[in-house]
Amino acid sequence: MQYRSILILIVCIAAVAAAGCTSLQGSTAKSAIAPLPAESGGASTGYSSDQALIASGPISPPVPVPTSGGMPGQGVETKIIKTADLTLEVSNVTSAAAAVEAIGTSAGGYVSTTNIGTDYTSQPYGTVVLRLPAAQFDSALSGVQAIGKVTSLSTQGQDVTAEYVDVQAQITAYQNQIAQYNLIMKNATKVEDVLAIQQQIDTVQTNLDRVTGQMKYLNSQIDYATITVTLQEPAPVGGTQGHDFVTAINEGIAGFFGIIDAIIVFVISIIPLLIIAGVAYAGYRFWKGRRPAHP
Repeated sequence: MQYRSILILIVCIAAVAAAGCTSLQGSTAKSAIAPLPAESGGASTGYSSDQALIASGPISPPVPVPTSGGMPGQGVETKIIKTADLTLEVSNVTSAAAAVEAIGTSAGGYVSTTNIGTDYTSQPYGTVVLRLPAAQFDSALSGVQAIGKVTSLSTQGQDVTAEYVDVQAQITAYQNQIAQYNLIMKNATKVEDVLAIQQQIDTVQTNLDRVTGQMKYLNSQIDYATITVTLQEPAPVGGTQGHDFVTAINEGIAGFFGIIDAIIVFVISIIPLLIIAGVAYAGYRFWKGRRPAHP
């Protein structure tokens, strides 16, 4: 009987303790989820939302963070800049340059640079730079190679997808920032607030213009491939030039005058020595004439 009473007492104590813990957890949960007291409005405090933003100081340029699906291989088209450099040996540089230009224009592109001249050996050479749609890059390159003998060829494909996404994210961030400033501008009532907000807008607009220019440049490089063609004529058999009598005569005359110049330099150089030798000889003759004659 005594053991039974003790057992009942232990069960009652455990039940009371469990009920107390449950009550404590419930009160803690209620206090945790209790709504926070509402903050007083800007009118009562005298500090509006636009003033709070201005007081926080200039907003630093946003750090570009790619959005979801913004990295290569996650739904974004790969951005490639295609370029090619090749050297052709042709029979006539001028006509070959015209053929290269025709290939570029027929592919929907344009001629960026054309340069035709002669090198130090009087050999003709030419350089033509084509800018054409990237979709026509391979076909145009094949057409250019068919104009002459390819002596060197180099093609490059630069992947700029990450840079493209980064610039795109910066543009979006700056546009959103300007929209927020314009919204604050509508609610601004003080002249100093309007001027401060406008200064922030001008700063962000400058950054937006800069990254927009970067985007235009990237699109230009991506949409239009570049092919640089160097044209050369083969060296003539027997040397770069044939025999030229006029050149031989001119070289002979130049050699003759060169010898005359050397003689003049030599004579002028030895005149002081001749004077010294003459003085020494005259002195010797004078000294010899005054010596007494031997019997």
